Amino acid sequence: MNSLVDSLLSLLSFTELPYSVLVVVAILITGIHIFLLMAIFATLAVYFERKVSAFMQDRLGPMEVGLVGFKGGRKFWGGIGQTIADALKLLTKEDILPNDADKKLMILAPFIIFMGALLTFIGIPFSDGIIISDFNIGIFYVVATSSIGVIGIILAGWSSNNKWSLYGAMRSAAQIISYEIPLGLSILLPVLVVGSLEMSEIVAWQSEHRWFILHSPFTFIAFFIFFISGLAETNRTPFDIPEAESELVAGWMTEYSGFRWAIFFLSEYASMLIICILSSVLFLGGWLSPMTIFNIFPDSWLFFDGPIWGIFWLFSKALFLIFVMMWFRWTFPRLRVDQLMHLCWKVFIPFALANLFFVAILELIFL
Repeated sequence: MNSLVDSLLSLLSFTELPYSVLVVVAILITGIHIFLLMAIFATLAVYFERKVSAFMQDRLGPMEVGLVGFKGGRKFWGGIGQTIADALKLLTKEDILPNDADKKLMILAPFIIFMGALLTFIGIPFSDGIIISDFNIGIFYVVATSSIGVIGIILAGWSSNNKWSLYGAMRSAAQIISYEIPLGLSILLPVLVVGSLEMSEIVAWQSEHRWFILHSPFTFIAFFIFFISGLAETNRTPFDIPEAESELVAGWMTEYSGFRWAIFFLSEYASMLIICILSSVLFLGGWLSPMTIFNIFPDSWLFFDGPIWGIFWLFSKALFLIFVMMWFRWTFPRLRVDQLMHLCWKVFIPFALANLFFVAILELIFL
């Protein structure tokens, strides 16, 4: 698969600039597009999350606040004024740093979390042939870069010089490190079957055989372990113990405000998108249309496939999973710390290891 960086380099080759300059320009162009994707998605996700919560809990604000004095009611644009007002507030709000805080580390922490999310998008394919850089160890790269964020969380909690921030940071570190184990074990199932760490190869295997969620009962269970572990990785309800408002004010973000708090917010929604895209690529056929599940259709019927349609199908699957995340948030109560750790160490990890063992046995028998 040709990467977008390679395509940009070939397009810019007519400028006769030095190759090192062309590489920097290509990286900057792709980086700006990734940032725009993160920013636009976070804005839209906040708006739709408020709409989902308003429908579930009959809230008035996200339904009524419109633009130019017009109320939205239950129509699509109802509540859009609230989202715009919040965005303007975060960008113009005074940014305060406590006197006793380690200011350098406190300023650095949100950007470490942001860079972890930004760099992860480099290895994620959006469709056939649409990927920033196509690694032959793509899954390994994505798992490694997505784990950078925990460093920023620990720094934010410790540098704030606030006991609630430190408690939240330590909870988050324990939670993320714990749930990375079942998440990583679930990722190994497609790798074991396909024999490659390249995500385009995993999708190609699914196009020739079947989606991994339908491959066997063990991969079906692995999908749910992966998705729920991803919820815990992103600190979403019911795994939002690190930022439990009723216990820790706002967790490691307690002393943050304004633009730097908005960076945390942006990174959280970007992490949600990463987990949902990975779930789609690894288990739900990636950019393949749902018609590929059924082998009864002739090839002439599969006109909804291709690079452009692939983006549509991938984001449709990812957005559905994001809706499920929002649904969980407004349905389930927050877990206690002991319940969270019990679910990881005594339920998910044993099941993930068993899945890996049985899938390996099946591959040995039927290959």
